[in-house]
Amino acid sequence: MKRRIAAIFMAGVMAAGAFAGCGGKTLEEQSVGEASSDEDGAGQITELTMAKAEDVKGTEVTFWHSMGGVNGEAIDNLVKQFNEENTYGITVNAQYQGEYDDSLNKLKSAQIGNMGADLVQVYEIGTRFMIESGWTVPMQFMVDEDGYDVSVIEPNLSAYYTIDNQLYSMPFNSSTPLMYYNKDMFDAAGITEIPDSLEGISEIGDKLLANGGADEVISLGIYGWFFEQFIGKQGLEYADNGNGRKEAATSVVFGENGAAKNILTAWKALADAGYAPNVGRGGDAGLADFSSGKSAITLGSTASLKQILEDVDGKFEVGTAYFPKISSDDVGGVSIGGASLWALDNKDEKKLRATWEFVKFLISAESQAYWNAETGYFPVTTGAHEEQVFKDNIAKYPQFQTAIDQLHDSSPEYAGALLSVFPEARATVETEIESMLNGKEDIDKAVDNMVSSINKSIEEYNLVNE
Repeated sequence: MKRRIAAIFMAGVMAAGAFAGCGGKTLEEQSVGEASSDEDGAGQITELTMAKAEDVKGTEVTFWHSMGGVNGEAIDNLVKQFNEENTYGITVNAQYQGEYDDSLNKLKSAQIGNMGADLVQVYEIGTRFMIESGWTVPMQFMVDEDGYDVSVIEPNLSAYYTIDNQLYSMPFNSSTPLMYYNKDMFDAAGITEIPDSLEGISEIGDKLLANGGADEVISLGIYGWFFEQFIGKQGLEYADNGNGRKEAATSVVFGENGAAKNILTAWKALADAGYAPNVGRGGDAGLADFSSGKSAITLGSTASLKQILEDVDGKFEVGTAYFPKISSDDVGGVSIGGASLWALDNKDEKKLRATWEFVKFLISAESQAYWNAETGYFPVTTGAHEEQVFKDNIAKYPQFQTAIDQLHDSSPEYAGALLSVFPEARATVETEIESMLNGKEDIDKAVDNMVSSINKSIEEYNLVNE
């Protein structure tokens, strides 16, 4: 017998991409609740159902993704395998949509009930945005309908996309940040204990410059994701209302809890000491200096490991360590980056079932072991660790074990914040850090500007979506 859930869907999308409002409700109330009583019938309750797998023969699923290059080739290979091997007669049409922002903007311009896609890959900071949109069918519905055992998914990955005990999207390409270091430089400098904090990096800076042969101690890219991780490593929150997970965030709290000032103080100390020059904005900004042998340390995504090793090309031995804390006394953890898979509501029970069957294929142990080996992203399914492909990849790239250990050592309570205006927030954070490093403003002014600018964006968003 089919289960049913009631969900609110918008009749249209405002040009600016505004959504049905949050109004201080929990996410569960936003996704499952009463229809609006507008006279024009803009709000309505839609009963969701999912067809049986044996009834979907001939169904085509359109999958929008943002994976280019070798990652795109891996997607294409997985789609090809699914199309050839699935026994339900399902055909998946994978379409590259450009960067994450491009894909999301295209989605905004679509019409409800005719989204252009059935499954879409959205970056992690788009999570709250997607939940509030009313465009999606929570993965929890398919999970419950099919009796799927979510315990096979890495808990620290599913935790990010689980709010009010509902898994809204399926983790797919997930990563965490790592500290990469030049083992040869550390050996030459006589450093045997790898620092676990920015404070600790400062303490070995002179040794790396004087004896290790480094021109830079750390090439630290100005990146909003790193800022968020530094907050989590302090065990502090980015935003109010439980990091925007209990209810929609109304303000950031990293100013009042001291998290931002701690980060900028440590960062500026490294810069003022000549240890961390301004290498530019973005997660990859510091990688070139490290791979060329200029800097002894850099920070980067776990998904960058294979590229770093390829660029280093044996010139030195690459070491990996956990993403650094601010102070060695801090107790916290990392949250994930990357993207997840969202099922769109096209009011077609056959497409919904076909989409779910494809999602299950993508997160199967075999598929995830292949995906990890080809891209460097985490296998989201624990069973992938038993696949020979995964074992062979770890043997070839033992540095990746650090990423696995770090993920398992972090608690789900550090899953990270949810914010509807996260893209704007990250840009603001990067601008202010850059201004501080360039001497245009002091630490307190940079923090104040971050707080006031982001809070203004949150307030404007929440006013539009009341």
